[in-house]
Amino acid sequence: MAAFSAGSRPSGQINPKAIDAMREIGYDLTIHRSKSLREIPNTEFDFVATMGCGDECPFIRAKKREDWEIPDPKNLSPRDFQSVRDQIEKRVIAILNNLDAPKT
Repeated sequence: MAAFSAGSRPSGQINPKAIDAMREIGYDLTIHRSKSLREIPNTEFDFVATMGCGDECPFIRAKKREDWEIPDPKNLSPRDFQSVRDQIEKRVIAILNNLDAPKT
């Protein structure tokens, strides 16, 4: 199973607050970069989560999709940024536990 992350309007850099928030839980975001949706594979995904873009979200083929109305943490305080990180983590874990895709 592979995971991809991309945005419809990537900034070209990863938010330093995101790097700090992920470092707190033991994940190094500095090995990643900001990516455009054009850079992800052209395939049907098992699951796609969009984050609050509603009808403006670009179409990406998926067996299941959800729009997560999670605030954009870009301008939030570090504490609120951590809260958004934790919300995303809980949702991702729940989705992984419920996908019909083979688990490795």
